[in-house]
Amino acid sequence: MMMTRNLGAVDRFIRFVVGALALGLYGALEPPGRYLTLLGLIPLGTAITGGCPVYTLLGISTRRQTPRNP
Repeated sequence: MMMTRNLGAVDRFIRFVVGALALGLYGALEPPGRYLTLLGLIPLGTAITGGCPVYTLLGISTRRQTPRNP
């Protein structure tokens, strides 16, 4: 099953930055807060793949649609 790409460039950039920042805090925090930073893998993964399962369920897309040539 292939995931639909439904994230636009700005959305992907924001998710990448948020995910990277969260993962960057891993070494700076003590447990159990340290393990919460692993939640940064979610926005990082969706940014890399370009698809968000929650957006798919809700029918949302921030990706710019390219016009089709007839």
